[in-house]
Amino acid sequence: MSSEVDLESEQYEKHREAGRILSQVREETADRVEVGVSHLEIAEYAEDRIRELGGQPAFPVNISIDEEAAHATPSIDDESTFGEEMINLDIGVHVDGWLADTAITVDLSGHDELAEASEQALEAAIDVIEPGVNTGDIGAEIEGVIDGYGFNPVVNLTGHGLGHWEQHTAPNIPNRAVSQGTTLEVGDVVAIEPFATDGSGKVTEGSSEEIYSLEHERSVRNRQAREALSQITEEFRTLPFATRWLETDRPEMALRRLKSSSVVHGYPVLKEDDGFLVSQKEHTIIITEDGCEVTTE
Repeated sequence: MSSEVDLESEQYEKHREAGRILSQVREETADRVEVGVSHLEIAEYAEDRIRELGGQPAFPVNISIDEEAAHATPSIDDESTFGEEMINLDIGVHVDGWLADTAITVDLSGHDELAEASEQALEAAIDVIEPGVNTGDIGAEIEGVIDGYGFNPVVNLTGHGLGHWEQHTAPNIPNRAVSQGTTLEVGDVVAIEPFATDGSGKVTEGSSEEIYSLEHERSVRNRQAREALSQITEEFRTLPFATRWLETDRPEMALRRLKSSSVVHGYPVLKEDDGFLVSQKEHTIIITEDGCEVTTE
C-alpha cells in the first residue's frame, strides 16, 4: 500500500461496516456467556446475529476454553456448556469479502489479571501504531505489558493482515519483540491479537478439528463431497468454515474425503499445556495518515 491510497473508497467502507457489525455482535455475545450456557448456542447466536445485521461470518466463531488458544468451535451436535473457565471468543465478519476480526476474553475462572494482561497489551500496541512503525516494535510493546503482569505472550501465534476473502495475509504482527519486522504503511488493514498465558508461551496442535478451508479446487466422485465442495466454493470461497455449516448429509464423511484429496485442509485446535490458561484480545485496525483507526472498537 502507498500513501496515495483512498481510505474513503468502497473497500475501506466495507471493512468499516464489517467492523461495526462485529463490534455489536462481540458485545452482545460476550454478555450471553454464563456458566451452564451451551457453546453451540453461543456460536449460533453470534453467527446468526452477524447475518441479521447485514454481514456474513468470516470464519466460525472460535470458543477457546482455558488452555485452548484458537481453532475451537462447536461440532454439529455439541453438548458442551460453560463452567467456571477462561473463555475466549474470536469472531469475524465480512462484507463482500472485506473483513474485520475481533476477540475478547470472558473470564469466569477468577483470573482477572491474565485477562487484563492481553487487554492492556492490545491498548499499548494500538498506541504506537502509525505509518512507518515496525511490527517488531509492536511486538515489543505487547511483550513488555504481558511480562509486566508476570505472564508470557504466546509467541507462536501472531496478529496478521486481512485481505479480500483472505483471513490471514502478510504482515504477521508478532506478540514479542523481533529484530526483523515489517514496516506498516497507510492503507494496511491488520488484526492485532495479543495472547497472554501463565504457561510456557508456546501452543501446540491438539487432535480436535472442526474448522476447514479450501486448498485446491478439483473434481471429486463422492456425492456428498461434491455437494460440500459446491457450497464451499460458492459460499465460503477461501475463508474458513465449520463442519456444522455444511448442508450435505454426512458432512463429516464428505470432509474426510475432501481432506484426503487435499481439496480442503483442517485447523487443529491450538492449545497450551493442560492446566494453564490463555487470554486473548483482538481488534482490527486501518493504518491512516496520522495513526490508525480501530474498526472493531
